[in-house]
Amino acid sequence: MVAPNGARRTKADHPALPVTIGETVETAAACHAAGAGGIHAHVRDETGAHVLDAGLYRELLSEMKDKVPQMAVQITTEAVGKYTPAEQRKLVEDVMPEAVSIAVREMVPDEDTAEAARFYAWCREAEIAVQHILYSPEDVTRFFSLVAANVVPGAAHQVLCVLGRYAENQESAPEDLDPFLPLLYSKASDLTLDWAVCAFGHRETDCLAYAISKGGKARIGFENGLWNSDGQLAEDNASRVRDLVRAIG
Repeated sequence: MVAPNGARRTKADHPALPVTIGETVETAAACHAAGAGGIHAHVRDETGAHVLDAGLYRELLSEMKDKVPQMAVQITTEAVGKYTPAEQRKLVEDVMPEAVSIAVREMVPDEDTAEAARFYAWCREAEIAVQHILYSPEDVTRFFSLVAANVVPGAAHQVLCVLGRYAENQESAPEDLDPFLPLLYSKASDLTLDWAVCAFGHRETDCLAYAISKGGKARIGFENGLWNSDGQLAEDNASRVRDLVRAIG
């Protein structure tokens, strides 16, 4: 899965970072040709700021269906410090996407789980594929407790482990995955986990190749890293996808 823009970076970080819907669709098509099966999509407003806007997401999904229909599209509910859980839930309810990523610590910030439980049950009934974002091993443990309490229903789940979010200069390393692995595989007999990884910085490719070697999947792109494994600044998001394809053979 390619994550071509994220919530924070701009063209000042890299001129090939897509901001408009047209640029995002064009980038998606190039990344699909390079080997990406899906896109983790953020939309931006007219100023270039990250927004949870149902209308913009519906426009993006329509354009993707028209121009890159073979590519899976996952929208995001990322809060970036300004959206509440209620606003995140409303976005998903208004758009009804096929897939969405939701950070557990944002959607369920405390022990008041009633609204989150209602929402996750609704997503399951609506057949919306939820990928649960887990920023730390502690998040993994808490996620499993929410599953056990049926706040997050079902026995099959998608999760994304974020490596190095709080590392110095946000530079991830492959070994950042190691504390997650025993926790993930401790539930292998009880749950079906479709797990993936994203990583930050210059070693993004190394981290993702390591995750794939351990049985996971990968999310790559300018949201998290701008550099190929040779240390050079990537030309564009498709270059990042090709770099990972080469790394995993």
